[in-house]
Amino acid sequence: MHVLQKLIAYVALPILVSDSRGYLVDEDGFDYMKISFLRDIKAQQRSLRYYDEAKPWNERCDVAFAYASQNEIDQSDAINLVNSGCRILVEGSNMPFTPEAVQILRKASVLIASAMAAGVVAGELELNHECSLMHWSPEDFESKLQRAIKAATDFGYKKESPDVRALVHGPLISAFLTIAKAMTDQGSI
Repeated sequence: MHVLQKLIAYVALPILVSDSRGYLVDEDGFDYMKISFLRDIKAQQRSLRYYDEAKPWNERCDVAFAYASQNEIDQSDAINLVNSGCRILVEGSNMPFTPEAVQILRKASVLIASAMAAGVVAGELELNHECSLMHWSPEDFESKLQRAIKAATDFGYKKESPDVRALVHGPLISAFLTIAKAMTDQGSI
């Protein structure tokens, strides 16, 4: 639900929501009221009509968000995404694609935006918050997170040509450098 809220906040029109059991499509798109309705249904452990035991990757989309587990999107899912018109695939978990899926997506010029930088940056901010006993509001945390992710993405564009690889390798390099600096600062290296 958090991803839906973020998408709506940035004026996107999400039309599909999924969980590990299936997915739900609303052609008119989800808004804050519908998200609230979905939360109530989930809290009461009721359900709407799901496409049961199905993955959403064959639904028409411009942008897809893979917020699942490692290697969830395989070769056939990648083919479905390409055939469904997907142009951008955002990782919300670490390594949701099999290597074969990545090859298909790259060959079709689907832009893959890596989650690695966001995960490392969020973890670093949380550690700083806990260790220094700083008390940040959710808005402050969000602002710090967005600045750090932008810096990681910009780093990718500076180190590589501005193409599909920049959003994959740049954040990974930036995440590695963040971890290496933290280890050095703590005397581990």
